[in-house]
Amino acid sequence: MPLAPPAGPLIPCAVMADTKDRLPENATGKFYVDSQCIDCDVCRVTAPANFQRHEEKPYSYVFRQPATPEEEAQCEEAMDSCPVEAIGSDG
Repeated sequence: MPLAPPAGPLIPCAVMADTKDRLPENATGKFYVDSQCIDCDVCRVTAPANFQRHEEKPYSYVFRQPATPEEEAQCEEAMDSCPVEAIGSDG
């Protein structure tokens, strides 16, 4: 059975995190979270040494940049696993 066409115009969405939309709580460095974050917990589970939930607002951010190759790999995995692509990398 074929799918029906969309009822209205398609609304473009961001494909990846936007460095101009970085959250101010992010630690300075390569990885960051932007305002698209939905606080799903994926990054905190995947890279707990680097991502933290904001105490008062519903999002996570990079509280510490990776210090080891293992942490770097975990941050890359978190970025690849983010369901809304709110994690970015400048490098």
